[in-house]
Amino acid sequence: MYYPEELVEEIRQKNDIVDIISGYVGLQKRGSNYICCCPFHSEKTPSFSVNRSRQIYKCFGCGEGGNVVTFVMKHENYTFPEAIKYLAEKAGVALPEVEYSEEAKRRESRRQRLLEVNKEAAKFYFYQLRSEHGIKAKEYLDRRQLSEEVRKNFGLGYAPIKGEALIVYLKSKGFTEDLIRDVGLAKMDERRGTTTQFWNRVMFPIQDINHRVIGFGGRIMGDTDSGPKYLNSPETEIFDKSRNLYGMNYARTARTGNIILCEGYMDVISMHQAGFTQAVASLGTAFTPGQANLIKKYTKDVLLAYDSDGAGVKAALRAIRILKDAGLSGKIIDMSPYKDPDEFMKNLGKEAFQDRIDHAENSFMFEIRMLEREFNMNDPEEKTNFHNQIARKLCEFAEDVERENYIAAVADKYHIGFDNLRKLVVNTAAKTGGYAVVPERPKSGIQTKNTPEENVKKAQRLLLTWITDYPQLYPKIKQYVTPADFTIELYAKVAERMFADIENNCFNPAGIINMFADEKEQSEAASLFTTKLEQLESDQEREKAFHDILVSVKRNSFEYYSSRMGVDITALNKVIEGKKALEELSRKHISMD
Repeated sequence: MYYPEELVEEIRQKNDIVDIISGYVGLQKRGSNYICCCPFHSEKTPSFSVNRSRQIYKCFGCGEGGNVVTFVMKHENYTFPEAIKYLAEKAGVALPEVEYSEEAKRRESRRQRLLEVNKEAAKFYFYQLRSEHGIKAKEYLDRRQLSEEVRKNFGLGYAPIKGEALIVYLKSKGFTEDLIRDVGLAKMDERRGTTTQFWNRVMFPIQDINHRVIGFGGRIMGDTDSGPKYLNSPETEIFDKSRNLYGMNYARTARTGNIILCEGYMDVISMHQAGFTQAVASLGTAFTPGQANLIKKYTKDVLLAYDSDGAGVKAALRAIRILKDAGLSGKIIDMSPYKDPDEFMKNLGKEAFQDRIDHAENSFMFEIRMLEREFNMNDPEEKTNFHNQIARKLCEFAEDVERENYIAAVADKYHIGFDNLRKLVVNTAAKTGGYAVVPERPKSGIQTKNTPEENVKKAQRLLLTWITDYPQLYPKIKQYVTPADFTIELYAKVAERMFADIENNCFNPAGIINMFADEKEQSEAASLFTTKLEQLESDQEREKAFHDILVSVKRNSFEYYSSRMGVDITALNKVIEGKKALEELSRKHISMD
């Protein structure tokens, strides 16, 4: 959805950045700014600064920076349109209606209708758990030691023994039997007509990342009831099991730097109750590449907290492969002596689990340890076969340094001898056609930085910061410097907007950040308005420092266009103008007044 720049600016101006950010973290006034520990990385000393007059924030620890829109995008993991919609609702600003084709309108209307059915069903189940019908389900959750707070947070409910009560309730809300079946809450029976999918089960609403109920999981209550222990909604138009994860709506904002992947709903809920809100679980199916790609949006580090039994180990080994293919780093949390995170937490507690996280096992070393179980290490032949299998797996590393590091780690753990194992790996590679090939990476177009280039960038960045802090200087230098003198593309865009705003007496740093869609560019732009200039005691020192920066930028510009005179027909004029400006600037005194 495209929103006009004027509308975006109106929404941004009506959402004070201090008010919005203080709704997420505690801000303390310090001078003209507000500070706190950064919500985007772990730190003990506050380095996150919010400036109300400029409506921008900057963390001097991790480098994150931007305006109120970028903060909401980053903290909530929203897209730009989602952040604008969120802030518009807070400010009471009406957004334009999306123009859909008739077919698109029909699809969107049906999708919203299906979501409404699930929302009402979740309300029904929630109420049933707290009624006389849900006493046994409530006792079950009590035995599982789940607090009322976490039950409400996850919307836990109960599907009564007379499951058709749900159908009656939903029909009373205006939903047809077709919709109830299409959303997966009921099915057609030849003899009995529409019958409920869930009955006598503790219900786990499954939510997407935007907290919308897209499906359900149900845990059976009766020991003699037929059916699987856990039953999930079938896949529907709004529920794709392979691309969603239970608990991700909360885990995506956990700010822990990692995601803990579990097998079951109860594992996730128990861990969230203990404070590990980064826990998620697959939805009754094996872990999929689609789920790995969902995780990749939020982190690169995944900790596997799978069951410690044979099935759990097998699932972990499969997940490791999928994570690796997706470019994610996987580690294994040791659950022993307990089967799963839920049992572990109840018996050993939060601190012990955190210790297991801190000492999580490297996924490759876990694979080797599981591989070892297949061989009798007291038999020389089987031990040799085990070493050969290790060598084959080490050949999977394409990078020389990484492969050498793993050879050293494996050799040390299994007492093979580094040189012997390395020789075995080399021989294995020769027999099997070499090591894994590194896929060719697309050219980014970004050249490697060297000192002169960084100096150019630093000078241009500092000049924009000087003008930000002392906008009264711009009228004195505008005859010497133009946006074209900024050879870094982002800085040129900032300069063009900044200079125009100062001319029109409406300089607005937060509005300038809105020009950029990319997060890195937003942070880079924000840094221009938050960098602290060196403290100089006298006006004379400040005037000299500013003059030196100005001359440096102009000289860089002169050299840049001089080098392009053979390919850029406009470069000659810029060189002539630049030379004249440099001569004048060398004699010019620029007052700070």
